[in-house]
Amino acid sequence: MLTIDTTRKISFNRLISNGDLVIVYERHDNMKAVTVSEGSVLQNRFGVFKHSDWIGKSFGSKVFSNKGGFVYLLAPTPELWTLVLSHRTQILYIADISFVVMYLEIVPGCVVLESGTGSGSLSTSLARAVAPKGHVYTFDFHEQRAGSARDDFERIGLSSLVTVGLRDIQGEGFPEEFVGLADAVFLDLPQPWLAIPSAAKMLRHDGTLCSFSPCIEQVQRSCETLQSNFTDIRTFEVLLRTYEVREVKTESSEINGNGGSNVSLPCKRRHGSDGANVVSYPNSSVMARPCGEARGHTGYLTFARLQCLS
Repeated sequence: MLTIDTTRKISFNRLISNGDLVIVYERHDNMKAVTVSEGSVLQNRFGVFKHSDWIGKSFGSKVFSNKGGFVYLLAPTPELWTLVLSHRTQILYIADISFVVMYLEIVPGCVVLESGTGSGSLSTSLARAVAPKGHVYTFDFHEQRAGSARDDFERIGLSSLVTVGLRDIQGEGFPEEFVGLADAVFLDLPQPWLAIPSAAKMLRHDGTLCSFSPCIEQVQRSCETLQSNFTDIRTFEVLLRTYEVREVKTESSEINGNGGSNVSLPCKRRHGSDGANVVSYPNSSVMARPCGEARGHTGYLTFARLQCLS
């Protein structure tokens, strides 16, 4: 994520500096995170890129190698960071993350509690959503994982927005210092029903909770526990299907009486057996078809709202 100036409104550094983290983009399925270091180089199939040439350029710049090849230097936004981070655990991806941020009603200034931290994929998006004056407190029972996540948040400039704690939330619950202070709680635990009573104590009146579980049996047990203190209990499964849309150039076989191409011919539409839709024009076709690798089930998202007693 772009470094945040916490003394002002949401404000970002737009120029690359020595020590910054950048996402080197070759294509949508080939990216890597690189820390800019003057005197260092990046070598890939396109040639050798000098880091010194990157300093002072804007994020999003196209930079060239000694062979004339190029890459793009992108800011480490939560969306891109999710695609390049080290997977210490199974992570949440963009489809689920966007749903979580929306349904938990997270806005700037919110206080969010999260367990467990894992690889920190969701935490980065939560941090951006609560910036500049909110905060995310995330907990993991695994000491090495918590330390690695803390290092990552420092690396991408989020340490002022995210605090990592070492704690077994299933066994101990959330720290008492957060009672009644959280606007939202997110649980990604093997047995979330054990942490739900503690989460209820942490939430403000009308606060929201989300539990992510890969198995429907976990959802059923969690929903049973939620009945005691929560209302508006709903479970979703987010399935993502992407499409490839591209133009294919063709030579027109239709010639008008003057020997020129007849560009006023009506277009033709056809549907392929693979789900592709093709619109044909005199000199080109535009094809739209589902990508071969469709992401299926990742998990179930269960949302609930704390009941107001008054």
